[in-house]
Amino acid sequence: MQQKTHQPVQFEITEQTRESISKLIAHEGLKFEDCLFKNRLKSSPHISTRQYSRIVENWVKNIGLDPSEYGTHSMRRTKATLIYRRIHNLRAVQLLLGHTKLESTVRYLGIEVDDALEISELTDC
Repeated sequence: MQQKTHQPVQFEITEQTRESISKLIAHEGLKFEDCLFKNRLKSSPHISTRQYSRIVENWVKNIGLDPSEYGTHSMRRTKATLIYRRIHNLRAVQLLLGHTKLESTVRYLGIEVDDALEISELTDC
């Protein structure tokens, strides 16, 4: 769910991730309405953004990277930037990020507005 707009956001996962999640769902006996990553506390059914951040920080440490350079937001922004560089389709990146305005996506990616509009005009049908 997009935090600012409260709209659902579609995202893609790799086949390996899909298989792992399917095994977790089967192992835990989860139903559609259940949270995939449950909170240990009863105050919320799902983990908090802070808990998620700590998990990512531990992953980063465990693979020998500096946690001050990698986090949940930097990974999200990096993926969006890589997709944009590969396909130069602002609309696709906008949809992936769940932005309602193309201008928000342009700002988020840090690209020049004139370049963005030119690319957008060339790629949108």
